[in-house]
Amino acid sequence: MKLILNKMKSAIGHPIAYILNSGNEAILMNDYLQKKIEIDWTGNIFCSKCSKKTKRSFGEGFCYPCFMSAPEASPCILKPELCQAHLGIGRDIEFEEKHHNKPHIVYLAATDKVKVGVTRNTQVPTRWIDQGANKAIILAETPNRYLAGVTEVALKSFYSDKTNWRSMLRNIEDESIDLIDEKWNCHDLLPQDLQQYFVENDDILELNYPVNKFPEKITSINLEKQASISGTLTGIKGQYLMFDEQYVFNVRRHTSFEIELRTNG
Repeated sequence: MKLILNKMKSAIGHPIAYILNSGNEAILMNDYLQKKIEIDWTGNIFCSKCSKKTKRSFGEGFCYPCFMSAPEASPCILKPELCQAHLGIGRDIEFEEKHHNKPHIVYLAATDKVKVGVTRNTQVPTRWIDQGANKAIILAETPNRYLAGVTEVALKSFYSDKTNWRSMLRNIEDESIDLIDEKWNCHDLLPQDLQQYFVENDDILELNYPVNKFPEKITSINLEKQASISGTLTGIKGQYLMFDEQYVFNVRRHTSFEIELRTNG
């Protein structure tokens, strides 16, 4: 079947369910585990915002004009402390009000180390799944994206805000991490004006991914360098498909790429 890639949707379960949308059809990728899959890039890329054909993809599937103007590609997507939605300022005020001037969560997630991150409250636990976290806990809830970003910045000197994707895919986990202890340590690290947003609920969500065996060595596949992928699907974690317990393909990285998807088993 032919489809234009977008990030996989997910649903909590044991394991997590991954869905790839193709027009009106939803493909449950878990059903493809242990089956031979072939992905062929047609050479086409269609902007995720305006749908126009583009030679290159910028950000998450934008043509260059949309990357420079679309609210979905605003600088505060990557740096929430730059958000000005609470001031009524942004590339698209309606979009900012709907998505950024809303309650946001600051969280701690754990794999091989503790990571601090930000997401809209409606994106929990989707954001944690997309990043391939093994477990996560809510640290604070703020009334807007800007304050969540400021809270994250206050903790960046003590915690990373990046996921080590290679360690995540190899499932390298520090079992000594106590997220509750880390969370309450953060309370003491926060400036006093931000402590009011601290959430006392200490529930930890543990996430289980559909992976038969985690790879020991990883080779990442980029369709612009290798237009065809063929192998047995052996796992899914984060936004990555794993093939033959070695090769990994970042679906989200290839947003807007048109592909042919085939399965032989």
